[in-house]
Amino acid sequence: MEHTIGADVPDIERDDLVRRIDEIVPWDEQEAAHVARASSWAAGGAPLYRTREPDVPDPHLVSYFVALSPREEVLLVAHRKAGLWLPSGGHVEPGESPWQTVVRECQEELHVPAVPSAVAGDRPFFITVTPTRGPRSHTDVSLWYVVDVEAVTSFDRDEFSAVRWVALPEVLDLPIEGLDPHMHRFARKVMAALSGEPAA
Repeated sequence: MEHTIGADVPDIERDDLVRRIDEIVPWDEQEAAHVARASSWAAGGAPLYRTREPDVPDPHLVSYFVALSPREEVLLVAHRKAGLWLPSGGHVEPGESPWQTVVRECQEELHVPAVPSAVAGDRPFFITVTPTRGPRSHTDVSLWYVVDVEAVTSFDRDEFSAVRWVALPEVLDLPIEGLDPHMHRFARKVMAALSGEPAA
């Protein structure tokens, strides 16, 4: 019988998550700290998956996926609950890998298949460990993926009020108060990867 720890997460599943986290090449000191914190949390036996909305357990695992167009634009969605322009994504369900979450959520939210980008393939490209805003704030451990998308013609209107494509340099001009607090750093990391610039 396979030994399990923390919320019945099989060792092999947990080990794979830790490996994926540790493979992320940090963009800056802040991301290096988030890699270390997330790796320690995942390896330490804590429950990984949200079991009750919005904050049980705290923290829990989230997969963001940023749609990247051939024109080097990213898709931001106007998230109704958060009141922010965010990448798409969702909570990782028990028994689901973070990439499987991307595949499921991309179909559910944007109605398109998740095509791994050359930026990072089906591996997480960026990681954040961040308190959410609003009532019952909690911490999301978010793995950010990049997927190739040419066009979005429909989306989940229950979750998003609008979607918009934004050129990567223009993301940096948007007020951070209306975005995920790490969106500017993510955009810089993607621009550097596309230009062949190494991480700091």
